[in-house]
Amino acid sequence: MERVPILKLGDILIVSIQIDLQDQGVLALQEDLADAVVEHRARGVIIDITAVEIVDSFIGRMLSTIASISRVLDAETIVVGMRPAVAITLVELGLSLGGVRTALNLEKGVALLHSRDGVDSDTVTR
Repeated sequence: MERVPILKLGDILIVSIQIDLQDQGVLALQEDLADAVVEHRARGVIIDITAVEIVDSFIGRMLSTIASISRVLDAETIVVGMRPAVAITLVELGLSLGGVRTALNLEKGVALLHSRDGVDSDTVTR
């Protein structure tokens, strides 16, 4: 089973989903991410789904569950890189990503987390 790498950028964890996740992979990601949030005292989690072409109810539930776990551990979750077709599919499936904020790309996601913490986003991107 392939594991999804979790990268650390300051107090933010970045997960870039580049593979098709099966049930066991999602469970491993949720556990790995929860452990990483605690270990690194992360304040934010960014999930990059740029490479995800198809979203079904499974992926939607996965994103909501990860956001819920992170929120309980005091970290905000932002999903970035959502393609228009993916957004349309989520709406058509009636999936609500409760507790999940979105941004167009990774840079905007990082700025969104920093603006929440009162950090000047210009300082971050320099």
